[in-house]
Amino acid sequence: MNSLAILIIGFALCAALITYSGTRLSKYGDIIAELTGMGKAWMGLILMAAVTSLPELFTGISAIIIIDSPDIAVGGIMGSLSFNLLILAVLDYFVPGKPLSSVVTKSHVLAGFFGMILIITSIIGILYGDLMPDFGWFSTFPFILITIYLITIRVIYENDHRFSTGITNDKIESKREYKGVNLKVAIRRYILNATLVVIGALLLPYFADNLATITEMSQSFVATLLVAATTSLPELVISIAAVRLGNIDMAVGNLLGSNIFNMLILAFDDLLYTKGKLLLEGDPNHALSGLVTLLMTAVVGVSILIESPKKRFVLGIDAIIIIALYAALIYSLYQLG
Repeated sequence: MNSLAILIIGFALCAALITYSGTRLSKYGDIIAELTGMGKAWMGLILMAAVTSLPELFTGISAIIIIDSPDIAVGGIMGSLSFNLLILAVLDYFVPGKPLSSVVTKSHVLAGFFGMILIITSIIGILYGDLMPDFGWFSTFPFILITIYLITIRVIYENDHRFSTGITNDKIESKREYKGVNLKVAIRRYILNATLVVIGALLLPYFADNLATITEMSQSFVATLLVAATTSLPELVISIAAVRLGNIDMAVGNLLGSNIFNMLILAFDDLLYTKGKLLLEGDPNHALSGLVTLLMTAVVGVSILIESPKKRFVLGIDAIIIIALYAALIYSLYQLG
């Protein structure tokens, strides 16, 4: 078996492990939230987003510490942002009659707005980070991102609490899934699956980096397409399941919340990288990923505010635009690479 086949198999196994364990991880995180009395809407935007973003977190750590590839670290995060919004477009297929954006609460626009602020900050760091002062090996941008993130979750929490009556409640039937699973068992299974996610995420950058080398594809393309898509598989599987159960607001909150949490991961990766400014070490083409993600987020926000009454096609117009933007991004990165 040649080395390319081994790398492809290794990458596929990591993807399968992250998908399977990430899905179960979110399941038991949901059970823990139910048994401890945590709010489901808050959990979807913050806790669930943090859980499903574990692959991005440990993939970034692995890319920086193990294989010394800041480009994979930055590209994995920036690519995940656009891929999460692509998932929103995919979810539109599972909502009959009306566009998905017309059946969710307008509170999601606030999450999208703050996500755009964080993405704009990261783009400035990628293109103009050398103009900002340093603190030892720390650049200014991680602290800016962390500050904005803390403000974001505070504002979203207060807004969610104020308008909690407008949030779609989870179906009572979903509690049947918790029968026979007590809090102790849920925590133990949560830890087990978290460990498996970490293992898969730590190995993933190795296979991605070597695939880029052997196939002579740019790391920015590999990171944006392969790494980002793989680490976002838990969001895809979980969001589709949530929509089918009628928990559309939780699915949308999870995806938009994941984009917000990914910016916190990017800040952490920057602090972890001791050889310079992480955002500057990555390929400047990652700024293009950020710019396209801004356009995709704007489409989502406008669609939620407009509330189109029905679909003209199998997908809503907003979903079609998002898919077109993502395809244009991947094609552009491939050409640039």
